[in-house]
Amino acid sequence: MKNSIIAHSKIKKIAYFIIGVILIILLVQFLSVLKNDKIIFPNVIEIFKAFFSLLGKKETYSLISSTLLRLLIALSIALIIGIIIGIFEGIFESVRLILKPLMVLLRSLPMIVLVVIIMVLVTSNEWKNVPIYGTSIILIPIISEAVAEGIVRIDKSLLDVYKINSNLTPFVIFKVHIPLIIGYIKQAFINAIGMGIKVIVTTEYIVSATPSLGKAIYNSQYLFEYEYIYAYAILMVILVLLVEGIPILISKLYTYFKFQKQQAN
Repeated sequence: MKNSIIAHSKIKKIAYFIIGVILIILLVQFLSVLKNDKIIFPNVIEIFKAFFSLLGKKETYSLISSTLLRLLIALSIALIIGIIIGIFEGIFESVRLILKPLMVLLRSLPMIVLVVIIMVLVTSNEWKNVPIYGTSIILIPIISEAVAEGIVRIDKSLLDVYKINSNLTPFVIFKVHIPLIIGYIKQAFINAIGMGIKVIVTTEYIVSATPSLGKAIYNSQYLFEYEYIYAYAILMVILVLLVEGIPILISKLYTYFKFQKQQAN
């Protein structure tokens, strides 16, 4: 009975998601008819033709891999720095208050301004890495604030148990704090992926990083191939959904192997 209810709930969620996708398709088609400009607003059929055309090109996967590699590097940097900052912000209120203006500034700073500042600070030979620098800077506040929030919300009685025999040490932080806030880190990672792909492609577009999805979108705009711009947008949405599923998959695999280990014992 319980499995039936869960299955029914999943089917409903999938159905609602499909309805949402259909509404987006109808909206795009409506705008195409309303604008009556096939160059700027191509119809849905032309967009899907361009999308499947991209899927059939080897170059597309090279662009995707280049952009995802930059995203992976930027995410890794942001996770390391963000978690460290977040831990100190969560444990020490003074650190959180001191860094708050900086975090607000980083979250509020327009992307174009940040990119220009970075381009001025680095040499022209380093411009190809601007998407990594810019994306890392934008993602750090997202991760650090989530980590700090998780630590602030930890049940203090759980920490007191460990502090009876130990002061605040790296052992306590990595063996107690981080496991207790893993849910917050996971959610921050998911949020950072969606934001990260948008930021990194935008930055690639601005600096014309090659090869990249951002540069491909720039070329499509330059050649007035707007159906490919929308096709790249669909591709980016799919990438976000796939990459966001990684933490969920890892969590399920961990639970499965943990259960198998318990059964074996």
